[in-house]
Amino acid sequence: MMNQSKTSRRKKEHIELCLTDKVKYDKSNGFDRYEFEHNAITEVDYSKIDLETKFLGKKVSFPFLISCMTGGTSEAEKINEKLANVAKELNISIGIGSQRQALENSELHSTYKVVRKNAGNVPILSNIGAAQVACSKNIVEEVKFLTDLAQADAMVVHFNPLQELLQKNGDTNFKGLLKNLEKVINKLSVPIICKEVGSGISKTAAKKLLEIGVSGIDVAGAGGTSWAAVELLRNNQVDNYFKEWGLPTSYCVRTVAELKRQHEFSLIASGGINNGIDIAKALALGADLTASARVLLQEVMRNDVEGVSKLIQDWFETVKKIMYLTGCSNVKQLSKLGLKMKEELV
Repeated sequence: MMNQSKTSRRKKEHIELCLTDKVKYDKSNGFDRYEFEHNAITEVDYSKIDLETKFLGKKVSFPFLISCMTGGTSEAEKINEKLANVAKELNISIGIGSQRQALENSELHSTYKVVRKNAGNVPILSNIGAAQVACSKNIVEEVKFLTDLAQADAMVVHFNPLQELLQKNGDTNFKGLLKNLEKVINKLSVPIICKEVGSGISKTAAKKLLEIGVSGIDVAGAGGTSWAAVELLRNNQVDNYFKEWGLPTSYCVRTVAELKRQHEFSLIASGGINNGIDIAKALALGADLTASARVLLQEVMRNDVEGVSKLIQDWFETVKKIMYLTGCSNVKQLSKLGLKMKEELV
């Protein structure tokens, strides 16, 4: 029971720290280095711009995912219920926080079940850590149990070596990860999506994951929440080098998107995606979907469901304006648009 309470307490501390701006990267997510090329002869009918896309076999109204945030602690249930209601209202995808606690404590299963209960038929993503995948002797059965518990459409495996390295008693042995991950992919029909938690997935790492059959890559690059900062704060430590460690989101999106020439997969951009401009830039660099977490957590705690819903809708009004001014009538056209580096525009 001691391990269960420690895990739950750690998750509660994570929520509390993520409600502050102390855990933000100082470095940029990289999108500020790019600009759109204005199209003076746009013939797009603004009123008919289509933001609908498909994800995990389901139509969603916006290319957006409420990213994996929380679960496994009593405070998480109400948060997940509210975010699930937003997902249903807007018809967008939603991820669940790490379900490690669900394997340890059945009393907290409701904190994960509440998402499907309130989100209706939108795409839902389960979530487990790479360290658990690497060390588990029953990983296939565990992944099936967790996706069934959440009635999820896919399983997200989150990679957090830096966080584990800085976490007190963190899991730093990832040996066997790819082998176990491939076993899950081959044994289960549920798609597997791999994501970082803020340090970014490089093209090299993404290529290895796609070669074993991963269905999606969420780059989760640097520029948003620094989970190194979270763990440093929890331990009352300072390390400015590792706090800022990681690949900017824009770099990850641009380079991982090049793998679409050889592999079919969903590319998700997250890591400091906090406005419509960055969403549009991520899509223009090749992302299929964008995602955000901490800013939505802060908003749901401040202004409840209505605030989160309005924030996301406002972001996509900005996306629509950008699409109009660049001659794009749908998301597919935007994803093929490309961007200009600022130094080109002289």
